Amino acid sequence: MTNAKNLMGTKPILPLLVSMSVPSILSMLIQSLYNVVDSIFVAWLSNDALTAVSLAYPLQNLVLAVAVGFGVGINAYIARNLGEGNQHRVDQAASMGVIFTTIHAVIFILVGLFGSEPFLHMFTNDPEILQMSVNYTRIVICLSFGSLYHIFIEKLFQAVGNMVVPMILQGVGAIVNIIHPILIFGMFGLPAMGVTGAAVATVTGQMTACGLAVFCFLRTRTGIRITRKDMKIDAGIAKRIYAVGVPSGLMTAMPSLLVSILNALLVGLHTLAVAAFGLYFKLQTFVYMPGNGLIQGMRPIVSYNYGAGQGRRLHLVIRWSLALTAIIMALGTLIAWGVPRQIMGLFDADEAMIAVGVPMLRITSLGFLVSTLGTVMAGCFEALGKGLYSLSISLLRQLLVIPPLAMVFSLSWGLNGVWAAFPVAEALAALVAVLLYRKVMRQTDRQLQNSEVDCAGGKYPGSRNP
Repeated sequence: MTNAKNLMGTKPILPLLVSMSVPSILSMLIQSLYNVVDSIFVAWLSNDALTAVSLAYPLQNLVLAVAVGFGVGINAYIARNLGEGNQHRVDQAASMGVIFTTIHAVIFILVGLFGSEPFLHMFTNDPEILQMSVNYTRIVICLSFGSLYHIFIEKLFQAVGNMVVPMILQGVGAIVNIIHPILIFGMFGLPAMGVTGAAVATVTGQMTACGLAVFCFLRTRTGIRITRKDMKIDAGIAKRIYAVGVPSGLMTAMPSLLVSILNALLVGLHTLAVAAFGLYFKLQTFVYMPGNGLIQGMRPIVSYNYGAGQGRRLHLVIRWSLALTAIIMALGTLIAWGVPRQIMGLFDADEAMIAVGVPMLRITSLGFLVSTLGTVMAGCFEALGKGLYSLSISLLRQLLVIPPLAMVFSLSWGLNGVWAAFPVAEALAALVAVLLYRKVMRQTDRQLQNSEVDCAGGKYPGSRNP
């Protein structure tokens, strides 16, 4: 851990950012590939099966939101305290994380058992689609504890600068998911389980990654110690973790609410719109997941150097992150415009589905490049403990702009009006992100300058967080 700490404070920024981001980017691409391949196999069953799985997306994404949100809170808190040299708080946070993750897992068991069917019934009255969706959703939500613990441990590794282990964990989970077609279609003497088989394959991959995460944490010298005595809840630490984690989780959860709102609108516009939109949310991860992977590499560097009082390095990592993320987003736009029919063809799409999917991909992709500002600056805010600023950007993008604009635009342009709301929302969010970023950087620079003055005067500047 000492080397990782020193590297985050001394290694040249671009090589450091690349070395910490590439494993995360690869792991995110692996996750994106798994999500898309899962949909490809389900689409081969039928359009109804694809619709059933698409309806489950909001609840699945809610699990991810809780896991990632809490993980980001833990990650930022630990990285800042490593920068300040406070090992005791690092161990306290990690130990408390075990308790909170267990609580999250129990909550989702209850949601899966009692909330799945009422939620799904709001979006379909077709008994066959509803039953397939309920079967799928109950399995992936009730047994989501594998994903919750896996992501928690993954964020511990990332907080100390170890990005390779998280990449391996994602890779193993994806490899296990090779069993998807085996369980869906029935191979090697196993029965064909259809959509239920897809759910079983999903949780099997998650649990395998979780088991390997625990093994790696116990065998790897991270410098983080999880002990029973440190599992006692400290309200101050919990507040700091959730102050970042809740806004970050809400940011991740917002697509769930957005999808639910838009599904209600899309059902009345086109019979294939819900299935196509479900594909979009999985396909766009090929663009946003690598961007998020880069931000995962950026976040602990920003947190560490903020804690260590190194303002120049903090600014450099943000600038390089903006440049590299912009490249990723531009490539995503070029692909969406260049080969949209071929992309839809991966899902065995007929001409009716292609007619919906091609304009959807082209129009929504116009927002990719401009979203660079909102995406990177939101990650910066989280790293600095300004989770509410990140949340405000996501609220603007996901809920305050897209749904009302989609409803208004659809009156004149139908489905294409719904898709047009996406790039407009990204542009407005980027503008707000820039304004908030300037405000936060002025505050941060003053804090860092004050710390330098205190140190020069022989005074210890003190921790920036309890």
